[in-house]
Amino acid sequence: MKIPVLNISQFKESAPLNDVYINSFSDHIQRNKDLINKPHSHNFYLCVLFTEGTGTHEIDFNSYSINPGRVFFLKPGQTHFWKFETPPQGYIFFHSQEFYDFKFLNHKLHSFPFFYSNQNPPFLDITPENLQKLNLKFKEAYTEYSENNLLRELKIVNSLNDIYIELTRVYTVDINIEKLSSPGYINILEALEHLINDQFKSEKLPKFYADKLCITTKHLNRVVKQTINKTTSQLISERIILEAKRLIVHSHENLANIAETLEFSDYAYFSKFFKLKTGMTPLDFRKKYF
Repeated sequence: MKIPVLNISQFKESAPLNDVYINSFSDHIQRNKDLINKPHSHNFYLCVLFTEGTGTHEIDFNSYSINPGRVFFLKPGQTHFWKFETPPQGYIFFHSQEFYDFKFLNHKLHSFPFFYSNQNPPFLDITPENLQKLNLKFKEAYTEYSENNLLRELKIVNSLNDIYIELTRVYTVDINIEKLSSPGYINILEALEHLINDQFKSEKLPKFYADKLCITTKHLNRVVKQTINKTTSQLISERIILEAKRLIVHSHENLANIAETLEFSDYAYFSKFFKLKTGMTPLDFRKKYF
């Protein structure tokens, strides 16, 4: 069984508009409960603001608590699901990369720190004062989406961009802005993550990625170290382990076939690698997860 990849057109909309969706969160989960009641991924960018409710949000096998004032961000390809303890309230929106990039030719989504790298935390906690202000901005975007006024799409794009800017200011309040605003390093890291995502099964050594990026392995490690305080080898290993966890939990393949899918020479080597990185064997992980 493969993890379902959801697209925007599958979600029930109150007023159709290409490549974007906005809703109150309570209505969203009620309308689309058959789509989101099990782990899935998306082919779009997603942002959720919770004003009420508690529970757990699992993103790529990491669990995060759901609380009032918490905002979550997801990039295309990330696997997630919700588990609620008390009824949630808030707002949700998502959109394609094209919806944003075509409107802002000189500013890209990856410039926002929560979309800049998979290494950055996928959530943000809002203070009560900021929550009230942001709730109004989400509500305004939702109201505009629900109606059919003149220049509706332009107003929605500007509303979402305004929300992203406000969230970025809160997100980066304790972060070195100089690090985030280094376009050369940001571009290299983003290109590296894309390359790893495409090639990690067959290419597991840093030199391959450095050669593809036309830089030395030493410089590539410097970029990764300065931006996210890791090594290139760590990024490659983490992507392999993430895919291994997805296959172990969400597929019915036996573990030997999973090792083959990930292009390990044999299951013994895969099991040793997995245990070294996670502290447990693939079989132990499958048993523990369920």
